[in-house]
Amino acid sequence: MVEVAAIDPVQYIGGVEVRILAIDHGEKRIGIALSDSTGTIANPLKVIQHVSRIIDAAQVADLAMQNEVGLIIIGQSFDEKGRPNLAGRRAARFADEIKNQTDILIELWDESFSTQIARNARIELGVSRKKRTGHQDAFAAVVILQSYLETKRKS
Repeated sequence: MVEVAAIDPVQYIGGVEVRILAIDHGEKRIGIALSDSTGTIANPLKVIQHVSRIIDAAQVADLAMQNEVGLIIIGQSFDEKGRPNLAGRRAARFADEIKNQTDILIELWDESFSTQIARNARIELGVSRKKRTGHQDAFAAVVILQSYLETKRKS
């Protein structure tokens, strides 16, 4: 299983600031967000179309290396009893596969309602229905990452 690391939002490796990558893992698409180097702001990075767990994990590991990422946050959903639901178990297996392909630290993070929050935020910003269609994944990853950054900043 994935190791959970207690880490500052601003990461340093060899004296250099590194970023945090967040994943919203879905059945068809994988949304990816990236923090700024200060660990303050989450930005949408990319949406990957699901191919297979191994190929998807390799793409995430490659993106993490290209962007000098020091931590990967993967959103995990839970049922009403607080246990990982089917999607949450898939996310954990995906985290394990990424761990097989990189030495970057990985942490699972509660993604409850991230897609709904992202959708509502884009509606409030006045983004048209046409532009919202199919683009929730990267913004859901932003919600996951921003939640992580704000929680870590407060603790």
